[in-house]
Amino acid sequence: MSDMSGTQLADDPGVRLARRYPPPRTPRKVTIGLIALGATLALAMVIWLGVDNASKPVEGRINTWTITSNTSAEFTLTVDRVDPARPAMCRVIAQADNFERVGELAVQVPPGDDRLTEVADQLKTFRRATSVSLDRCEALQ
Repeated sequence: MSDMSGTQLADDPGVRLARRYPPPRTPRKVTIGLIALGATLALAMVIWLGVDNASKPVEGRINTWTITSNTSAEFTLTVDRVDPARPAMCRVIAQADNFERVGELAVQVPPGDDRLTEVADQLKTFRRATSVSLDRCEALQ
């Protein structure tokens, strides 16, 4: 079979497919190596972040909270410190029903002897809060 220019067309489907779909520019082994390297780096990063965040020096939680008026709320905070001799600071926030922050308080936890420290305090708000929660805790120098 010939076309109008006189060249022979290959009837073999393998030859036609090879011309239509040329080999990739990067060798297969290089592509597989790059994918393996990327997966190894991603796994190492996940492990590093997990280990780094698993052992925080200070953790806290709000045990109870009560909205006492349109401008205040009371709460009880429990702080867990790996080293009780180090002071800590925890930020407690109050939110309104639309999740807007309506109050904020930095609670200072002095050094002590016990790993668990319970702190009761009052938070002032600029409008009625519907919840009190812990934003974060950190160890101080």
